Amino acid sequence: MASHLGALTLLVADYDAAIAFFTQSLGFTLLEDTLLDEPGKPGKRWVMVAPSTQPGCALLLARAANAEQASHIGKQGGGRVFLFLETQDFWGDYERMRAAGVHFCEQPRQESYGTVVVFEDISGNRWDLLARHADSRD
Repeated sequence: MASHLGALTLLVADYDAAIAFFTQSLGFTLLEDTLLDEPGKPGKRWVMVAPSTQPGCALLLARAANAEQASHIGKQGGGRVFLFLETQDFWGDYERMRAAGVHFCEQPRQESYGTVVVFEDISGNRWDLLARHADSRD
């Protein structure tokens, strides 16, 4: 059986602000933005973004529906790096994201597996921007 991870849910406070951050600051593609007509859930939307239009994992941006969910916005990784954005153009993406106002938590560094820097998304979740060394995947 061929399987793949299709999407991850990321809690957000506001759909439009999250869409703007992911598309404008990170360069993601908006794959879908559909209003869901659900009783008792006004304004609920199905919003999917991804780093590109290539097959792979996308993010489902889900507006917090209650206080418990809202308390987890920006804390989905428990303070650790939660998601990994891999790139083949580390310095180009790093500079473009910096110019767009993305908050980086440190300076880029070289590790045995590649070049990496930690940044935060619009909600404060921590991500790695990562360019793996070609031989680190073997």
